[in-house]
Amino acid sequence: MPDSISIIWAKVVSDKFHARFSATARRYRYIIYNNHLRPSIFINGLAHIHYPLDEKKMEHAGSFLIGEHDFTSFCDSSSQLSNHRRNLIHLNVIRQGKYVVIDVKANAFLYHMVRNIVGNLIDIGCGKKSSSWMKTLLLAKNRILGLATAKAKGLYLVEVDYPLCFCLPKSPIGPLFF
Repeated sequence: MPDSISIIWAKVVSDKFHARFSATARRYRYIIYNNHLRPSIFINGLAHIHYPLDEKKMEHAGSFLIGEHDFTSFCDSSSQLSNHRRNLIHLNVIRQGKYVVIDVKANAFLYHMVRNIVGNLIDIGCGKKSSSWMKTLLLAKNRILGLATAKAKGLYLVEVDYPLCFCLPKSPIGPLFF
């Protein structure tokens, strides 16, 4: 295996198991270093936003996305999928000092959906858009309106849920705060 992959555990599973299609939920964290100066450590693992972000506005905006919705406004513009409905289980925005963490969980995500949500949350957090913009964008079902896409730096898949029948171990998802 390449150095970028670490094996934590391995288990024999039934032929009915599929790593992607058996999953019932996925959870991502997007980590932003929010300071006027760029970070000196973890520079390749964090997004850097130099203007102040209002995490309370971002959290409020994210609340409009909770539940089952058509997320067409947040999918990749080249998406060929006919069904853009997903169930967003939670979206939390937490500040810890100079770090802002966006923690989002859904039954499934569209391609670039998390980065597109985060990009629009950043626009809201820095005052370019109001919190209600997220609701407007969701209801519009139009990817052209929500063009903000966050960089891939800072995005981590931290958890995948599977049915209990597969008896897979749960690994800790890592610290929420730095």
